[in-house]
Amino acid sequence: MRLIPINSLQPGMKLGKKIYNEDGIILLSENAELTEAVIRRLRRHGLNFVYVADPRTEDVVPVDMIEEETRRRALKEIRTNFRKMTGPAVKGLVYPYLGKTFSGLVEEIMDELGAREDAMIMMMNINSMDQYLYRHSLNVCIYTILLGQIHGYSKSDLTLLGLGALLHDIGKTKLPLQLLTKAGKLTDAEYEQVKQHAEFGFKMLKDEPGIPLVSAHCAYQHHERLNGSGYPRGLKGEEISEFARWIAITDSYDAMTTHRVYRSAMLPHQALEVLYTGCGHLYEKSKLEVFRDRVAIYPLGMAVRLSTGEKGIVAKIHGIFPQRPVVRVLTDPDGEDLKVPYDVDLSQQLSVVITEVDGMNQIG
Repeated sequence: MRLIPINSLQPGMKLGKKIYNEDGIILLSENAELTEAVIRRLRRHGLNFVYVADPRTEDVVPVDMIEEETRRRALKEIRTNFRKMTGPAVKGLVYPYLGKTFSGLVEEIMDELGAREDAMIMMMNINSMDQYLYRHSLNVCIYTILLGQIHGYSKSDLTLLGLGALLHDIGKTKLPLQLLTKAGKLTDAEYEQVKQHAEFGFKMLKDEPGIPLVSAHCAYQHHERLNGSGYPRGLKGEEISEFARWIAITDSYDAMTTHRVYRSAMLPHQALEVLYTGCGHLYEKSKLEVFRDRVAIYPLGMAVRLSTGEKGIVAKIHGIFPQRPVVRVLTDPDGEDLKVPYDVDLSQQLSVVITEVDGMNQIG
């Protein structure tokens, strides 16, 4: 398969991977032919990239960080339960089902990630039309649990961390939908209103018997920054809970790599660069290094240009060296299609580097 930007899709191409709608129902199946009407529909739904079939890359098969069925069920649980809480914040309102429902989900994600050797943080905002809050909550949970496993947390601590990550943005269910989906720049007053979600989330979670306080503080503190520039309380350094310092990274990364109504998504390597501009003063260096070593900055199927002038697609990602993937070379330096494509393992060919990620172009 090849990963192609939505604006580069052409009628007649065939889909390489299923696309689901907001309710987890298959909208388009593999090998479905893309028509102009279908492409317009996908664009309206905010998809940035689509996997398409290509006989030269049919062995390049992207794998989600968790099982496809687990992801669908998780998104359904998040949608169902978050929708129950949607509406103005009401003092004294309790949600007794939260802890039991989501602790089980977190433990299932922990088991699946723990069973995968060399699991990587992959670009996952592809082929799904779920509303941002649901996808974002699940993605941040998955990323954060993986980092926690690498760090060496116990199973009980991982459950607390995963629960905090899954519910970190739950306070947004108390904000007006039109504010969260506004296409233009927020006014100062609107931005101050959005910032309230951290306090709303903490108030919703802190007294729930099934939600440990340390997990509730993840909702409260995930926008705090090491130098005190974050919100809502301007905490600094170790005043911020350790779990929230992990989630600050994964929350920022997933937000940057997701298409929003007011801006396009960044590619993974671009988002990582932005995170590193805050290394040491916004984000904790040691945690950012763990993240860096596990993020696949060049997604499978993405078009790249090599220092040789050749172009190809990312065919395989090394778990221990994700910055040096295997590239399937498809064109020569003059841009002519090769009759016989071949693979270059950049972890072995150290003199060859990726010079450009052609996120907005296609090959062949």
